[in-house]
Amino acid sequence: MNNKKPKKIITKSNFLTAPKKLKILVSIVERSKAAFYLDVLEGYDVNFQTIMYGKGTAPTEISHYLGLLDDSKAVIFSIVAEDRINEILQAYEEKYFKIKHGKGIAFTIPISSIIGVMIYQFLTNKGEK
Repeated sequence: MNNKKPKKIITKSNFLTAPKKLKILVSIVERSKAAFYLDVLEGYDVNFQTIMYGKGTAPTEISHYLGLLDDSKAVIFSIVAEDRINEILQAYEEKYFKIKHGKGIAFTIPISSIIGVMIYQFLTNKGEK
C-alpha cells in the first residue's frame, strides 16, 4: 500500500501576490459638472467616491481677470488602484477639452496602508462575485 501524498502542482494561482497600491484621487471641477465626472470614474472600477462642495476665495477682481466668473466647485475624493490612475487622468484630459466649461484639476495622494481584506477588496472592486 502506498501512503505517499500526491505532489502539489505549483501554479501561478498558488502564489500569494502583493495587493495593488491604492491612491486617493482628488478632482476639483465645476460644481455643475460633478455628476459627469462621477460617471467617468465609475467606468474605471472606482467603488468609493465622495463629493464636497467648495467656493473659491480669490478676490472678485482677480477672479474676473482670470475668467473665473463661477467659483462654485465640487471636490471629488476617490479611492483608485494605482495602475488605473494614468487611464483616468487621460480620460479627464480628453473630457476637459471636449465639454463646455470643462476646466478642472486632479492630483493623487498615496495611501500607505489599509486594515482589512474585505475593505481592500471593496475599494479595488475585487470582492467575491
